[in-house]
Amino acid sequence: MDSSVSRRMFFKTSGAAAAGVAVAIPATAEAAQAEAGRTTLPYPRRRVGSVAALKVNEAVAFAYPDAASPCALIKTGRRVPGGVGPDGDIVAYSTLCTHMGCPVAYDAQARCFKCGCHYSQFDPEMAGQMICGQATENLPQVTLAVGSDGAISATGVQGLIYGRQANVL
Repeated sequence: MDSSVSRRMFFKTSGAAAAGVAVAIPATAEAAQAEAGRTTLPYPRRRVGSVAALKVNEAVAFAYPDAASPCALIKTGRRVPGGVGPDGDIVAYSTLCTHMGCPVAYDAQARCFKCGCHYSQFDPEMAGQMICGQATENLPQVTLAVGSDGAISATGVQGLIYGRQANVL
């Protein structure tokens, strides 16, 4: 049995192997570089309340995505954009005004968030839309998920929290 390899077969086999390596290395290098150069970090999943404990038109305070980010959870009593829960009426927002970062408070009678510093107002039933005042952006809305046990978890933020270059530090 002759175990020699012809010159033609050697170049054919080694060329195919080199081409395979040349294709595989950039693909894995790109994936590694994309992971290392990510511009956003993943949001933590954090329990912020339960459907059963919420009362209509009452704000519940919590912090998300970290302790320095005050937020409010509200059961509006009517289906709203981005709402979760059995009735699609539970929403949450950052409570830092988008104008200068002052705290906003939920006014149950007016059914809106109000900033005491410069009098901006935001509508929680319209995705945190700015109603009036100095602010030029809507309140950042916290993305929520409801588990089968009725637990409400924060999973992300739509919009930039005031004073940050990225929501997750």
